[in-house]
Amino acid sequence: MKYLLGADFGTTSLKMCLFDENGKLIVSESAKYNLITEGEFVEFSAEEFYQVFLSVIKRITEKYPVYAMSIDTQGETLIVLDKENKPLTNAIIWLDNRAAKQAKEIEEKFTVKGIYELTGQAEIPAGYPAPKIIWLKENRPDVYKNAAHYLLLEDYIIYRLTGKYAASRSLYSSSLLMNVKTGEYILEMLDYLGIKESQLSTLYESGVNVGEYNGVKVMTSALDQIAGITGAGVVKEGIMSETTGTSLAVSVLTDKLPVWHKELTVSAYYVKKGLYALLMWAPTAGATLEWFKKNFCESDDYATLNEFAESVPKGSEGLICIPHLCGTVMPENNAKVKGVFFGATLKHNKGHFVRAIMESIAYTIKEYADYINADVKEIRSMGGGANSKLWCEIKAEVLNKKVITLKENETACLGSAIFAGLGAGVFSDTISATEKIVQKNKEYMPKENGYAALYTDYKDKEKKITEIYK
Repeated sequence: MKYLLGADFGTTSLKMCLFDENGKLIVSESAKYNLITEGEFVEFSAEEFYQVFLSVIKRITEKYPVYAMSIDTQGETLIVLDKENKPLTNAIIWLDNRAAKQAKEIEEKFTVKGIYELTGQAEIPAGYPAPKIIWLKENRPDVYKNAAHYLLLEDYIIYRLTGKYAASRSLYSSSLLMNVKTGEYILEMLDYLGIKESQLSTLYESGVNVGEYNGVKVMTSALDQIAGITGAGVVKEGIMSETTGTSLAVSVLTDKLPVWHKELTVSAYYVKKGLYALLMWAPTAGATLEWFKKNFCESDDYATLNEFAESVPKGSEGLICIPHLCGTVMPENNAKVKGVFFGATLKHNKGHFVRAIMESIAYTIKEYADYINADVKEIRSMGGGANSKLWCEIKAEVLNKKVITLKENETACLGSAIFAGLGAGVFSDTISATEKIVQKNKEYMPKENGYAALYTDYKDKEKKITEIYK
């Protein structure tokens, strides 16, 4: 049996899971770390990133013979090394917004349409690597002048483990440095930034062997979100994933880059040549239910709230929740939008409010699926919301699709383990690998769809709210 290690470097924690080649979880370990924040600056020591990695992997390799590993990471975190391969500054985390002015300059130079058609990115945030490099040029000329290598987190860890400058094309999807169609660097962008391709890592497909660390084969992985959907079995068209955690994330694969238009807000991420992941998200999903529980049902646990909601008919007897407690991001970006409950009467109780919240998130998922015109046959449900039988049933009925939950919660780690096995020859391709090792937990089949009119009513109310706050 060959043990495959998947590591998931998140924003504030590292998780590692060791699986056998049948997808059975053998052991998991993790570590947390605190970012350095000051105003718009969000940083962390690059060396500490590596030391955290070593401390966690040591706990696993001391007990188990790891055959191969792969490391997915947060996107857009920039690390700059000098000619001695030492960090010139702290890692500039993806949340860092110091380069807002420089992001605007890129937009003026290339246009949003031009950037989208090159990179698949529908916006140009300050946290992306390209504007950060310009910021360094303008504000830290000492760093810019002595920069020998510009890396993201995956290639930095790979370099420290293997001595090779190598990264997955998936990770570089949101760097603004890579052409999403060809998987190669954009020379016009590099010229604009004043950097050379030799200062960047060699780009590979996910699941390619790029070296070894203490006898363990090291493979390229992917952007953490891509690793996550891979571990959920979303590796071909026709399957959509939704993660209802604090926020909501929805993703689907397509072989065609959507045509750009002025209202487009969905970015396309590289999966492999000719295959893209469309990712959509909302800032509040489970957070809306958590807010309601904390403020109005603190003595009730989530299982009790589910019981209350189960006794309420679909449509919550006219109570409609607009769940935008932190504004909207997609399909329309509007931070001013507020959350609302429509139609409250004396007959409505806690169960009505809980069910209305659940229905609103299902409506949001349908809105996203309709917006990207996703032709899907099934939905893989993840996050805390997947633990609620009622919520899964509501989603299945609202979208009129089969909803599947999974046995493994750490899908990003499993996705990276799949890439490790792919590069090591344990698996021949990701589709057969996921068919073998991604284990389904429960299936929820859509019943008679009684939500069509209710969804139309929801959309009407949501439109009125968004118009108020424009």
